[in-house]
Amino acid sequence: MPTYLPASAATTGSWRIDLPDWVGDQRNQMTGPADDAELVVKMLNSGAPAVMIDLEDSMANRWPNLMAAHRNAIDALRGQLRYFDQKRQRRVGIRESATVIYVRVRGLHLSQAGIVDDGPVAAPLFDLAMLVASVDPARLKHPLSIYIPKSESAEEAIWWRDVFARLAEIKGIPKTDIRAMALVESHPLAFQMEEFIYNLRDHLMGLNLGRWDYMASLIHFNLRDPRWVLPDRNTIPYDVPFFQNLRVLMPEICHKRGILAIGGMTALYPSRVDAELNARALAVLEKDKKNEADALMDGAWTGHPDQNEIAVGQFPYPNQLDKRPANVDTHPDLRPVPEGVGRRTIAGSRAAARVTTLYRRGVLTGRGASLIDGYMEDLATDRIYRLMLTQRLLHSDMVPLAGDDGGEVSQNRAALTRLYDEETAKLVALDPEHAGVLARARQASEEMILNGWHSPV
Repeated sequence: MPTYLPASAATTGSWRIDLPDWVGDQRNQMTGPADDAELVVKMLNSGAPAVMIDLEDSMANRWPNLMAAHRNAIDALRGQLRYFDQKRQRRVGIRESATVIYVRVRGLHLSQAGIVDDGPVAAPLFDLAMLVASVDPARLKHPLSIYIPKSESAEEAIWWRDVFARLAEIKGIPKTDIRAMALVESHPLAFQMEEFIYNLRDHLMGLNLGRWDYMASLIHFNLRDPRWVLPDRNTIPYDVPFFQNLRVLMPEICHKRGILAIGGMTALYPSRVDAELNARALAVLEKDKKNEADALMDGAWTGHPDQNEIAVGQFPYPNQLDKRPANVDTHPDLRPVPEGVGRRTIAGSRAAARVTTLYRRGVLTGRGASLIDGYMEDLATDRIYRLMLTQRLLHSDMVPLAGDDGGEVSQNRAALTRLYDEETAKLVALDPEHAGVLARARQASEEMILNGWHSPV
């Protein structure tokens, strides 16, 4: 199991990073898929301090989507991206603003075929090369800024450091003209944050707690432990100790070294047609972001323009770099057993079967993120649901679920198949035209659970 590394120059030295002024205010980093030009423009026009244009989890990893995403990202960096507004019957472009733009490239867990003759290349290497080759650094409003996903060790920062330096050399620019934020979304990296920052100190501006994938990673590492069978996803409180311990540790390490600590995404989405859902979503958002600010985070992620004002309002301007937690434990327990939180129910398993099927249908039809039952679901939340169903399957004899009638039930393999059968039948009844793709989506989701395919790919 992952644990903290021995003391080193990374953790004992007095080194510190000088944060550029243009990135000082990151109280909200709005995020969305790069292959949706309309969404990208709307995010950039939202007034958010920053926008992350995503080539990764919120997109379907398909070549047409990727090429559209690269075109949109490059046009956005150039300030030239537009979309046609059907309602107003006119083209809408990006307004001039101080919004910082990041591009999240794909991670080292993915490869890209079809580029060179002698086999696949690392997907982030292709993405980075495309971006660096396509932009004129002199015409950007700030240095090219990348979001790094899915790292699993501090050593991976050395790969990114070397790639940034080599691309800058080829482009003929200073190596520090490529900057980065990095996600902590795998359990092992949580123990190596300071070492990761040290290895990438010429480029790094902040760490982000990517809590959806982090939860999936945490479940994956504890999959064989019946004490770790989690409750229904949407009954887990935002301040559950396995998040809160890391949420307090991250600002301590980041602020010690002069960089920002950014919080995660709130899954419940606002609605412009459902007033009750909208009020609930914004109330949850305010409470969640206030908790992150109280933990001394400097900002957080959102995914909808209506969330920007509330998110920004929870964090002190421009950041909390001068604040450090009092008496913080620098080696806290990052695997506290989640006791006494949430509910484990068969209804929760049924919802997971429904969501994984609907999410996978989206992927099969070219969408990498889908709004389902008021929640934004992407690859990371799909992993969470599949891992939760796997936990309940592995420990069905030891960890019963609450049934619909209040009694205890077991989610064995037959019960899992029955849940998928019933939920798929309901979805087909609502959308018979897409029965075939729903059947394939259900089959793929159940197959991944039964075969233990839980990597981020």
